[in-house]
Amino acid sequence: MTGDGEISDALTDAINQHTLEGILRLYSPQAVLVAPGGMAEGHDQIATYYEQMFEGFPNVRATPWRKITTGSVTLIEWTLTGTHLGPFLLPGGGTLDATGQSVVVRACNTAAMDGDLIVSHQFYFDQLELFTSLGVRMDPERAGT
Repeated sequence: MTGDGEISDALTDAINQHTLEGILRLYSPQAVLVAPGGMAEGHDQIATYYEQMFEGFPNVRATPWRKITTGSVTLIEWTLTGTHLGPFLLPGGGTLDATGQSVVVRACNTAAMDGDLIVSHQFYFDQLELFTSLGVRMDPERAGT
């Protein structure tokens, strides 16, 4: 691969094909991935992040609709779709069993490259939009505990 945009295209393809090997091949061994659910450092933790996503949403698909590359950083706006058919980790460490609910979540990510490898990757999405789609209700009585 020669360009940062090509790396992000390859990552989208690997995510949509659910190929962990293809995903990890695009990350530096010391890469850091930050998402609303937490931070993953290195290949083992990054693999766990994607495994959990694929387990909870076995038909998950990312559809990019805008990509901007400047220097060694690429920003992508995308839509994530899938059906919740397996366990999904919730903030605070709980697990949500399969609901059968379909989700459509708008999101954005940035990826910083070093050569042909991602070294820093951040996902941003509206967790409330996702959890509402799954039927999760926030408990105001427990807020802040």
